[in-house]
This record gives sequence, structure tokens and C-alpha cells, in this order.
Amino acid sequence: MDTPRKDWKGSRLSMTREDGVAVIHLFNPPHGFMDEAMESELLEALDQLDAWNDGRVVVITGGEPDMFVRHYDVSILQRRSQAMIERGKTFSIERPVPKSVIHQCIERIDNSPLIFIAALNGTAMGGGFELALGCDIRLAQDGVYQLGLPELNLGLLPGAGGTQAMASLIGAGPALFSLLTAKVFTPQELLAVGLVSICSDDVMADAMKLARQIQTVPSRACANIKKLVRNATRWSHEQGLAAERTLFCDCMVDPEAQPLMEAVVSGNRTIADQPVLLKR
Repeated sequence: MDTPRKDWKGSRLSMTREDGVAVIHLFNPPHGFMDEAMESELLEALDQLDAWNDGRVVVITGGEPDMFVRHYDVSILQRRSQAMIERGKTFSIERPVPKSVIHQCIERIDNSPLIFIAALNGTAMGGGFELALGCDIRLAQDGVYQLGLPELNLGLLPGAGGTQAMASLIGAGPALFSLLTAKVFTPQELLAVGLVSICSDDVMADAMKLARQIQTVPSRACANIKKLVRNATRWSHEQGLAAERTLFCDCMVDPEAQPLMEAVVSGNRTIADQPVLLKR
């Protein structure tokens, strides 16, 4: 059953849940910046989703027209940098910096069995775009929007997983070109390089259509596919193959898979036919 708190709104985020699909709207008018409040409320929303037994898909989008998340509030970053300079801080990769709240959020999305869809309904740069890169699937609204990781223009680099995600998604060469030129993409350019799967005139309609499609198939198979693909570049080839054949068998014993296979065996459908919504 659903958790009692199905609808929730904070100062930077609202969330609704219905029939296995959650929709998170992010907002911070008038500029659409990510800040500490947005990070904290996103983490709280993820806590609620962890306890949502009927959950299948989460769509993250912007709550204001033409704005996903502009980028992290640079005034906050500047204050933090000045405080570190005043304290004489120095940094080395031998002494890793602890994870902040946005790192925890993206890691939680990575590890969650739920499928996360970023519906980029407008501008998304810096930390906002990194949040989208942390989702499982990205769709974009067509239009005159700025998207990407141009932190180099501040003398910085993406700090919430962006360098790693870009390299994994499009390869080291294209990632280096994008990051070292502070490339700002259009939605169509994102589609061309494979950073989004769909660029459309109504991104939320397409995101909800995709969410409903994912709902029709067993959750165990979806979660296992996510785990395998997410770890494909982290595991060795042998580890990946071993995990795949093991989770294949895990799906074979899933009670929800039995009627789907039986329908193919009996000739009532083919493997290419999308099943009707499963009753849970």
C-alpha cells in the first residue's frame, strides 16, 4: 500500500504519488538556483520514496516554466570558497572530501530500485544538469534552453558527479571536449550526442507515457536491469557477466514473469508485445 503521505510540498520541491509513479517538481523562483534547501528537501523526498512499497518510477522535472534547475547558486559557492581560503585549506585526492547532500541524493538515485526519469523542461546547467545525469533516463523539452556543465567558466569543475557521468555516457574524448570548452548544449544537441533519449514538444507527456510503460512490466526485472547497467563500467567484464546470468535466473523465478511467459508459449502474445498493466 502507498505510504500515508502521498502529496508533499516544501519551499523548493513538491512531490505527488499516484499508481506507482511519483512526480517531483523542483523550484526556486525567480532564478531557479539549486541551494541547500533544495538539496535537503530532495533528500527528504528520497527518504519518503524509500518507504514507498508500491513505487515504480520517479519523474523529476522543474516546477517553473522553461526551468529545470538553472545551476547551483554561485553566491553560496563563493562564500564557501572564501571561508576555505581564510582557513588555509588545501586539498588532495589522497584525502577525499566527504559527500555533501547533493552527492548523497545522486548516490541514492543510483542505488535505488526505482527508475528515475529526468524531464528537462527547460534550462539545466551545473548542479541541475548533474542531477539529471544522475537519473536513469533523460528526456528534454525542445526549445531555446541552455543545458550542460560550463563550470570551467568559473574556474571550477563539475563537483556532483558530472565528470564521471559524462565520461561514462559519451566517452572520454567527447566528455573532455565538452568540459574543457565549457560547452552549453541545446536540447537537440543533447539528443544528437546521446545525453537525452527524447527531445519533444511536450516533455512531461512523454515522461509520463514512458513511466506508464515501465509500470506494465515486472519491477524485479526493471530493478535488476538498472543494477546491471549502472555497474557495467564499474565491474570487471567477468563480474558483469556473472551478475547478469544470476539476475536473469532471479527474474525467471519471479511470479510476475510467469504469466507473461505463459502468454507467449500459448500464442496469445509475442515477445515484442507490450504487456497490459500488471495488477499488484
